[in-house]
Amino acid sequence: MSKFGLYGKLTAIEGERDTLVGILLDAAKSMDDINDCELYVVNISDNDPDSVFVYEVWSNESAHQASLSLEATQTLIQRAKPIIAGMERITTLFPKGGKGISTQS
Repeated sequence: MSKFGLYGKLTAIEGERDTLVGILLDAAKSMDDINDCELYVVNISDNDPDSVFVYEVWSNESAHQASLSLEATQTLIQRAKPIIAGMERITTLFPKGGKGISTQS
């Protein structure tokens, strides 16, 4: 089964990007004990002051879908909803390896 990656953009309401970053870093921390989540990286850009970019790598697409129903994930979604102005899935990826990515299926 192929690894599954997502690159997404979340746009915060004006002035709330840092709050959104904090929530997403909490989400990253909650993934520490989930073996199927290999990478969860939160990024910001100097050129886009209200947006946060997240890159995720999962053992497979099913594992990613299952993570969305976890209680911790649902709690973080509820915290973030009031400050999210928009969401965009930039692309879906199929990672093949590299530093930080398991090469085992």
